[in-house]
Amino acid sequence: MTLRTKFAVAFAIVAGLAIAAAMVLSYQAMAALLKVDTEQTFRALVDTVAFESKRTALTPDSFASPQGVLANVVTSRQVVTQVLDGTGAVQVRDEQSPAIPVDESDRAIAASPSPGAQAEREFIAGERFQLVTVAFGGGRGAVQIAQRASETDRLLRDLRQAVLLVGVGVALLAAAAGWMVANRVTRRLARLTTTAEQVAVTGRLDTPVPGAGRDEVGRLGAALESMLGQFLRSQEDQRRLVQDAGHELKTPLTSIRTNTTVLRRLDELSPAARTRLIDDLDSETRELVTLVNELVELADGQYTEEPVDRVDLAVLARRVADRAHRRTGREVVVRAGGDTVVEGRPVALARALGNLVENADKFAPGASPIEVEVRGGQVSVLDRGPGIPPAEATRVFDRFYRAASARGLPGSGLGLAVVRSIAEAHNGSVFAGPRPGGGAAIGFTLAQRSTNPGSL
Repeated sequence: MTLRTKFAVAFAIVAGLAIAAAMVLSYQAMAALLKVDTEQTFRALVDTVAFESKRTALTPDSFASPQGVLANVVTSRQVVTQVLDGTGAVQVRDEQSPAIPVDESDRAIAASPSPGAQAEREFIAGERFQLVTVAFGGGRGAVQIAQRASETDRLLRDLRQAVLLVGVGVALLAAAAGWMVANRVTRRLARLTTTAEQVAVTGRLDTPVPGAGRDEVGRLGAALESMLGQFLRSQEDQRRLVQDAGHELKTPLTSIRTNTTVLRRLDELSPAARTRLIDDLDSETRELVTLVNELVELADGQYTEEPVDRVDLAVLARRVADRAHRRTGREVVVRAGGDTVVEGRPVALARALGNLVENADKFAPGASPIEVEVRGGQVSVLDRGPGIPPAEATRVFDRFYRAASARGLPGSGLGLAVVRSIAEAHNGSVFAGPRPGGGAAIGFTLAQRSTNPGSL
């Protein structure tokens, strides 16, 4: 069963149940009202005859002519009357109506001395009748008033049929409406399904996603389009990363291969040449290991898995500065001001800050100290190196990018790319530019005290 058919069946079932409940209640209420109304009308006729028999000395002749007493009793199509004398014999009856059978109870009422005395029973004469015999009193006879009970039954039967037909009609309309709604909804879902299957088969993430609107199907289409866009961007980033990594890996690998070839003639080299060869191999191997590690870290983005916590950037900067001083012997000065507490991932932020300090140490060698300024959620690392031209300030955070003044220096060109990736993972941003008086100022800015740190 397709989703469209399920919708139609569900609509029909729900509508049918609701209509059935409403119709049953309506039928019961209308049947009760009809029965009460019919009974009240019949009782009113009986009570009128009983009242007249007590007020007037009625006889069979009172009903003999159309202008006689209570002639209106015989005008109703549902009511049949018959007049008996004191012996119970029929004196007046409508020849067009069924004859009313007379039994002993009726004869006893006809001979009764009490006006208004009654006897009630049912009889069948082709159809069901409800009969009341009312005495004239004084043994003068009685009048029999019979009402067709089957007429009420017929009306109720017609009512049941009408209710059933209306219920079936409304259920069919509900099923048709459900089919139309389901067709409209599932048609869009079918297009989305076809698109998803096409992407799965072809692997084309740039496949157009159909559908629009503000309902759930429209939102699903928008979410699918956004997801494919993110996958496409991720795929392009991976492709670019692999291409750039392949290009960057060629240099150290070529050097290592060349030195390996020279190692075959190690016995022919002088001690000084051997030392230079081994130092060169060691340097190239270290650079290759650093490059691979940074590639893995940048590709995996494992820092996004670290739990978020409150981090004091000033305390973190001093810790990174002490570690850099122990490693390089370089003086690193930290200056902090304002509220420097943010919501972030401590290890990732330490890595970003460490990369900035390492970058300053690499590009600004010498005795001048490296300066780290922390102002609120902003961290700046200042050096007195060759600086960054304004035209290259926006590109230094690109993967493998090297400024013209830095192309002869060691490094992978990934350190600042890692800084940007960590900052963006914290909903922050990076900046770079020349420092007044010479040098460079590079850093990142984070939002402080996020109200929802788990969303980083």
